[in-house]
Amino acid sequence: MTIHRHDSLRRRLLASGLGGLALASGLAGCREEVERPLTIAAHVWPGYEPLFMAQREAWLDAAQVQLLETRSATASLQALAEGRVQGAALTLDEVLKARAAGLPLAVVMVFDVSAGADMVVARPPLRELSDLKGRRIAFEQGALGELMLVLLLRAAGLQPGDVRSLPMTVDAQSEAWRLGLVDACISYDPVASQLIAAGGQVLFDSRQLPNTIVDVLALRREVLDRRGKALRHLLAAHFRALGHLNRNPQDAAYRMARHLGLRADEVLRAFRGLLLPDAANNRRLLGGREPMLLARARELAAVMASSGLLGKNEPLDGLIRADYLPRDRGAASP
Repeated sequence: MTIHRHDSLRRRLLASGLGGLALASGLAGCREEVERPLTIAAHVWPGYEPLFMAQREAWLDAAQVQLLETRSATASLQALAEGRVQGAALTLDEVLKARAAGLPLAVVMVFDVSAGADMVVARPPLRELSDLKGRRIAFEQGALGELMLVLLLRAAGLQPGDVRSLPMTVDAQSEAWRLGLVDACISYDPVASQLIAAGGQVLFDSRQLPNTIVDVLALRREVLDRRGKALRHLLAAHFRALGHLNRNPQDAAYRMARHLGLRADEVLRAFRGLLLPDAANNRRLLGGREPMLLARARELAAVMASSGLLGKNEPLDGLIRADYLPRDRGAASP
């Protein structure tokens, strides 16, 4: 396995423009910025699906906010680097790595906490973690898959050199599996369900990593206050869609199924591995003088630093911004 050290990550992302974008690129003037919709990158993942549903149901005003659908977290980070978006749906560890590489991101909302939805799917006859020794494992480099691989090897009692790690974005995993190029994939739905339907077995999932994988909405800090109205509208639309999922799960699953590439009953199963905090629980996670999510970010940063995924003592100043969340239940409707 090749795990890029912090300095290598910084050089790679800075070379692609991440963190080195001038404000003049895409933010040339207040007038231009106000007139353009706030643009957010997100890939297909159940935790982000309420936001996509809000867009389809026109609960999200396209004149204020637009979503850029990407194929992976890597692609979303690249869209940020190129200045095509002002924010992205990412995991907390991805945000920490992007900040360390120079991209000034702030977390404004938690989409979900993974409790089984992120998993390692293996090809039979692999049944135990120890069976992964010498096997080909697909993971998304520079994204959550990199952290999952480190934690998977720790749980299996294996060293990086004990496996053949294959960098691969999640959207490429189904084809690699079909061609017999991989023995196991660090994956998530809808791709994980496709691998399981093809005979794969789950060997490890995020239930063994409580409160480690957190999906968040992160924006460049310099656009937050000037785009406050659009951002509040975005969060309200997400919580409206999440409320619909909670109140009418069958209807919501039907509306989400096509986009996720799953049957409606499979959609609801995919959500079983996710904790989806509403606006009130988001305020508990992000609010206060010492936010719960900030404490979790410090713990996660320490784990990443010990694994060479992050530099030691990376500053977390300005990481959390809770002031765009709806203030009360009535505010959760756009």
